[in-house]
Amino acid sequence: MTGSQIEIQIIAVAVAVACALPGVFLILRRIAMLSDAISHAVLFGIVIAFFVVEDLASPFLIIAATATGLLTVALVQILDRTKLVKEDSAIGLVFPALFSIAVILVSRYAGNVHLDTDSVLLGELAFAPFDRFEIAGTDIGPRALWLIGGILILNITVIVLFFKELKLVSFDPALASALGISPVVVHYLLMTQVSITAVGAFDAVGSILVVALMIAPPATAYLLTDDLRRMIVLSGLFGVMSALSGYWIAHWMDVSIAGCIASMSGFWFAVAFTLAPRRGLLAAAIRRRKQKKEFSVYMLLIHLFSHEGLPEAELECRMDHLTDHLAWSPNMAEKAVEEAVDRGLVVRDNQHLRLTKKGVDQARAAMVDWAPGGYVAS
Repeated sequence: MTGSQIEIQIIAVAVAVACALPGVFLILRRIAMLSDAISHAVLFGIVIAFFVVEDLASPFLIIAATATGLLTVALVQILDRTKLVKEDSAIGLVFPALFSIAVILVSRYAGNVHLDTDSVLLGELAFAPFDRFEIAGTDIGPRALWLIGGILILNITVIVLFFKELKLVSFDPALASALGISPVVVHYLLMTQVSITAVGAFDAVGSILVVALMIAPPATAYLLTDDLRRMIVLSGLFGVMSALSGYWIAHWMDVSIAGCIASMSGFWFAVAFTLAPRRGLLAAAIRRRKQKKEFSVYMLLIHLFSHEGLPEAELECRMDHLTDHLAWSPNMAEKAVEEAVDRGLVVRDNQHLRLTKKGVDQARAAMVDWAPGGYVAS
């Protein structure tokens, strides 16, 4: 493994974790698409600042891009508060307008400058090690690594210092206001954090990967835990996994590194979406199947209990009658009876079914629990 390969992976990991940290709170506050808006709209600030200073290395570009990110958030909120459009519609109106203006300006007036639309959208991590940061003639590493490393430290610091405020505003803004915490201030603090992160990752990885890493790892972690601290740690972990696995797949297939990292972040989300212990598709399917079995058993108990001791019990409490009375298929009726027999709730005598004492107690309890008002007259 060469030094450049190691540097690319370190930059990718730093970008992934730096993006995932503020992304946690975007997911919790259900404003994930603001990251998409900001990461695209900052191009407008970069282009305008470049036309003013004519230097891509100027820090003024970062300041202007961050300001554009905040402007995007402000415009979205202004449109949302009019009640004429919803927030998602406001996002869809604001960022395409700013982004398209920036693309037109780049295409028309900056055709000979290293500020092209392909770089903006996809980025190219493979080139990051060639842009070195030197102090007094001493090479101290890739410029992108120092920039994104600083942003990562900033994001960690903000979350540590304002963890309580971010948590309260994310889960209960009304309570935060009652405790003297301004949701508006915390919101713009988070948006500033997102804007700075998007700008810092913009040149190295492009806007598409910024969105992928800011949303996919936190969304994956959200499926696995209800604990905020654990969610933050898992988000960073999935960001690291996406960065490293994406890099090596890109290296093996000789394709875009950023594209593979974005794809792998989606892959890890798909794995969690399918296999998460509580919220995954598989767990949900198993839970629905278990609930269906449980419901069919209780329906059987209630059916037998409601006819027990009556003249028609001989007819109603038969296997072959369940399919007609309960509109069950023969297979479903057989499974429900087998489950009830295995639990000791029902005794089966050929076609005839009879409740045990345990079955009577559970049927009576079920009728009380499911009745309107929780009561059934005896």
